[in-house]
Amino acid sequence: MTRNSWLLCTTRSAHRLDVRLRSNSLCRALTVVSITLRNSNAFIVCLLDDDPSVLKGLGRLLLSADLRAETFSDPDEFLRRARTHRPAVALVDVHMPQMNGLEVQSRLREISPSTRVIIFSGKDDPLVRSTALNAGASAFLAKPIDDEELLTAVRLALAPAD
Repeated sequence: MTRNSWLLCTTRSAHRLDVRLRSNSLCRALTVVSITLRNSNAFIVCLLDDDPSVLKGLGRLLLSADLRAETFSDPDEFLRRARTHRPAVALVDVHMPQMNGLEVQSRLREISPSTRVIIFSGKDDPLVRSTALNAGASAFLAKPIDDEELLTAVRLALAPAD
């Protein structure tokens, strides 16, 4: 009796994910799952910080993990974009000159309730941390941010809720 071996293949585009099983003995591909993503913003991570070097560094980190990032230094610009494009996840700095991150979080909850928010700050103030988490933030990270901790927080925020 000959044993069949199967190869799992996935292909991904901006709007579609195909998962296929290929049998070496049958020489044909069988589509097992095909998912069409209706919202091309489904996996966009928005970064909001007034420090360009933080935006650049975090943007590169997310890109290295195959995550699409959009960066913003102006809270009003970010909120205008979120109103029309509904990002999956937003990483928001607490201390910014134009508007603090907790205010951004509050406004974002009103205009895009499905956006998961991760707050980060240069000061790990317990009151700010609890305020952010009680207002629905999925995580609070203190600078300097550990790369793996950030990527884990983003991946958990992108995961479907059970």
